[in-house]
Amino acid sequence: MSNYSADTRRSRRRFLKMSAVGLAAMPASRIALAQTAQKVDEKSEAAKALDYHTNASRVANPKRKKDEFCHNCQFFQGKPSDAWAPCLVLGGKDVANKGWCTTWTVKA
Repeated sequence: MSNYSADTRRSRRRFLKMSAVGLAAMPASRIALAQTAQKVDEKSEAAKALDYHTNASRVANPKRKKDEFCHNCQFFQGKPSDAWAPCLVLGGKDVANKGWCTTWTVKA
């Protein structure tokens, strides 16, 4: 005979079930966090210091070449087709794939 009471067995089963549910929900919570990432504000000090613009076609900086966009910069952490993705230079905040800043560097 078992030394465990019926309540103990039920409690253990409940704990294991709830743990499994919690582990299964973790990837979903990460996706939710990723979807709520903060976008870079063009008016912020960091954006102004780097001359960041969400639309590269509005950039008046003579350093910018016509084919330079965030989506083909090495610091853009998404796929070129992503509308917004984190930027390593701007603290991991999301930048527009059609954007540009003075730290633009060709993607290797």
